[in-house]
Amino acid sequence: MAYEYSIIFAFLAMLCWGFGDFLIQKNARKIGDLESLTFIGIIGAIILFPFVIKDLIHLRVLGNLILLLFLGIITFIAGILDFEALKKGKLSVIEVILEIELPITLLLGYFILGERLNIIQLLLIGFIFVGILLIAIRFEFIKNPRRFLEKGVLIGFIGAIVMGLLNFLTGFSAREISPVMAIWAPAVMLSLIGLIIIYKREGYKKLIKNSRRYMILILSMGIIDTLAWLFYAFAMEKNPITITTAITESYPVIGLFLGRFVNKEKIKLYQYFGAGLALMSCVVLAVLI
Repeated sequence: MAYEYSIIFAFLAMLCWGFGDFLIQKNARKIGDLESLTFIGIIGAIILFPFVIKDLIHLRVLGNLILLLFLGIITFIAGILDFEALKKGKLSVIEVILEIELPITLLLGYFILGERLNIIQLLLIGFIFVGILLIAIRFEFIKNPRRFLEKGVLIGFIGAIVMGLLNFLTGFSAREISPVMAIWAPAVMLSLIGLIIIYKREGYKKLIKNSRRYMILILSMGIIDTLAWLFYAFAMEKNPITITTAITESYPVIGLFLGRFVNKEKIKLYQYFGAGLALMSCVVLAVLI
């Protein structure tokens, strides 16, 4: 039963991240990446607090406290880098770069936790990766590789590496402490760090003004992103970090359809094929865990 729920959580995380990235890009371009990240932290900290009260006792253990503090710092760094990349770059280009987090997470799970994957699982993860690339890539970039050096690419590359570390630390914290604490503690740190930087940089006048002007957009982003990470943490509590991450990494499929039906973007046949390949591989991988 725990296995079944963890698989459901993995797919729910994928769905939430697909919608979340769509909303994050809109917020980052309207109010700024630091401000968006701070709002996500505030919303997450408030929503999860009632559910984390019973887990606060874990903070008495110095090792847990250090782990959560480090997780919070990595969350902030990864968030700023990814938000900045999405803000400056094109979603279709940045999504390709951000998928580097998948092999990074896989390697960390292999070398640190000793997670082993069989040939079929590795093959399915490879299919997921290829499917995602087909969704995100544009063949004109193949003809002119220098186009990959557009704005946001270098930031996205660094962010993907840090995000791979974040995925691993979130899974490790969910197992060692609790899934809710693994999300709530970083949310608190995002709030504090973001609010301190914003106050020293320009004060809160603009932040408050934006919170009123874009309230629905901000709340939607914060709630969906918090749910995504919460589902991800619960999924990794029982399942291997590498396989869970592989399933959730198919979130660009959601972005593909949002772009098609919301933004009226033109979707090519090979992108639909990539979406089908990624989703089908996710389902098979989940069944074979």
